[in-house]
Amino acid sequence: MTSVANLQPDPAPILACTISRDVQNFDLLIDDMENELGEAWGDLSFEDALIFLGQDESATLEFVAIAVDAEDEVDLSRITEIIRTAKAKSIKVILIADQVGPAALHQLLRLGAEDFVPYPLPDGALHEAIERIRTAKTVEEAPAPAAAPAPAPAAVISDEPHAEKGPAFKAKGDRDAVVLPVHGLAGGCGASTFAANLAWELATLSKTDAPRVCLIDFDFQYGSAATYLDLPRKEAVFDLLTDTAHADSDAMLAAMLTFNDKLHVLTAPSDMLPLDIVSPEDIGRIIDMARANFDFVVIDMPRTIVAWTETVLSRAHVYFALMELDLRSAQNVLRLVRALKAEGLPHEKLRYVLNRAPKFTDLSAKSRVKRMAESLDITIEVQLPDGGAQITQANDHGLPLSENAGKNPLRKEIQKLAKSLFDLNKAVETGRG
Repeated sequence: MTSVANLQPDPAPILACTISRDVQNFDLLIDDMENELGEAWGDLSFEDALIFLGQDESATLEFVAIAVDAEDEVDLSRITEIIRTAKAKSIKVILIADQVGPAALHQLLRLGAEDFVPYPLPDGALHEAIERIRTAKTVEEAPAPAAAPAPAPAAVISDEPHAEKGPAFKAKGDRDAVVLPVHGLAGGCGASTFAANLAWELATLSKTDAPRVCLIDFDFQYGSAATYLDLPRKEAVFDLLTDTAHADSDAMLAAMLTFNDKLHVLTAPSDMLPLDIVSPEDIGRIIDMARANFDFVVIDMPRTIVAWTETVLSRAHVYFALMELDLRSAQNVLRLVRALKAEGLPHEKLRYVLNRAPKFTDLSAKSRVKRMAESLDITIEVQLPDGGAQITQANDHGLPLSENAGKNPLRKEIQKLAKSLFDLNKAVETGRG
């Protein structure tokens, strides 16, 4: 690491700087900066940052990593001035935030930071942020291709399957949706795949009487609904999440995208955000607006239990908990149920789904499933078969299984589940009538 004192006399160009109240509070950042840049970086305090950015030597900077924590919220004016100065000199900004409140984080991100990384830094997160910045810079500096002749009007295609379109209907608030959160109890257990395909199967059950369905991706850091459905991530999602108090149903619909004219999706934000950027009240407002305008609301939840998980659980009609036939899933079921019971939360809403379940001919594995359910004192109500390589292929192509592998056994089971949910909801509505 190059100190502030020798930034100027050092002949080697400085490619980046950390800017913080005290970089020693971010020791993981020091390690990652050294791994990425060796000696080609420096450290600046908030006091020194504006001075250095005003000097000619700052012209070599590719980016600055501004590290802030909760104590820095009282000094936002100086930090915002640093961001503005860096942006004015075309220096990219990576924001490193440790327990910063949603309002303060919103203000800093709105100034135009190119990337956000939570602290403590996840493995490889800083490297990925730097790569994204360098890739974007390469694209910006690339010469523009020669202008092609304008196509004839007749050749313009306006309704491609994945075109960026929002819901075509108006918000009337005349519905009362069934809320179906999906929560993966272990990494890689297929919760997002299940959520995206369940939502699609619900939306395509009938050509004449299909329900209005939306998919909400509440995994603000690693949400993949946009990837699995080949949809862009709109900036309006961030605006909605950070100002739900002034948002209405029209604003929510404007932040959504429509997949193949049938499934309406509120994707995760384009940037990685802390899960506590929203409050339980914010989440409650979004779900309530969705319920008022759709028949089914499928929510892809983050694996982490957060302050607003209770809000989702309380509004859920069925809360799908995906697991696998392994020890980590069993342990996580015990932890989750114990936590819910300790808080007096409705754990009975959980419906356990076993993904990659054994085939019916595998009697030994079937016996293990039975013993697992008995030892955990739960009922595994849905068993999904292993769909194999076709699942990854469909996800990579941004297509639901029905569009890419219609005969896949996993797709058939999800289709059956969607049909049962639809029929049950119809029966309930008929009973009410």
